[in-house]
Amino acid sequence: MWGLPRLAVAGLAGPDALLAVVALALTAVCVRLGVWQLDRLAERRARNADIRAVRERPTIALTGLGLAADSARQRRMLARGVLDYAHERVWTARSYQGAPGVHLITPLRLPDGAGVLVDRGWVPSFDARRVEQGAFREATDTVEVQGLGLLAPRARGDVNPRTLGDSLPYPVLPFVVQWVPPTIPPGRPPAAPAPGRSPVRIAPSALDDGPHLIYAVQWFSFAAIAIVGTTILLTRDVKRGRHAATSRTDVAP
Repeated sequence: MWGLPRLAVAGLAGPDALLAVVALALTAVCVRLGVWQLDRLAERRARNADIRAVRERPTIALTGLGLAADSARQRRMLARGVLDYAHERVWTARSYQGAPGVHLITPLRLPDGAGVLVDRGWVPSFDARRVEQGAFREATDTVEVQGLGLLAPRARGDVNPRTLGDSLPYPVLPFVVQWVPPTIPPGRPPAAPAPGRSPVRIAPSALDDGPHLIYAVQWFSFAAIAIVGTTILLTRDVKRGRHAATSRTDVAP
């Protein structure tokens, strides 16, 4: 990165000087953005470590009211009860492997009579809004759900148990249980459901590094391209200027 300062000492003026200033500014911006992505990567890794630690804690058996939302966040859950299809909700505009669909959010009646909202998973919908919900019921109304406790709303349009109010004839826990799929071989997604089958269970969010490292490398690459490319261009212009000046001196009387 010392090429441009040395060229400045060599004497740049006019458009060349402006190009050098722009290149230095662009390089500084790209480096700063690269460092920012590395900072985000460190934050993500720390957050993933916290989530992983919570997920590795013992499974919570849900039997009724009493569990606070913060205590349920990212915890593994086991719930047995009866699905209340009459009060099922639809979380619209959800995609799966590029296909439009919805999630079915169904209350599960627990042994003490209270309920918990269970995200049973994704089903296809041509407009990502309407679906024949009755075609995607479980084999039996009484089920055992192995899932993950999540705070709602998880994204736009999610069903939030805190806002249901009196629309349900029983109290519900203040979080959603995401019904997760059984263990499958790595890299093999669960198959899409056929009519009359259960919804596609959605796996917990991956605890990976995301795109931050790739973005950081890209920004640092842009900075290197800017500084090296500009140095090459200006070096060539300086050499041409010196050659022209030498030629004029040689032909002078």
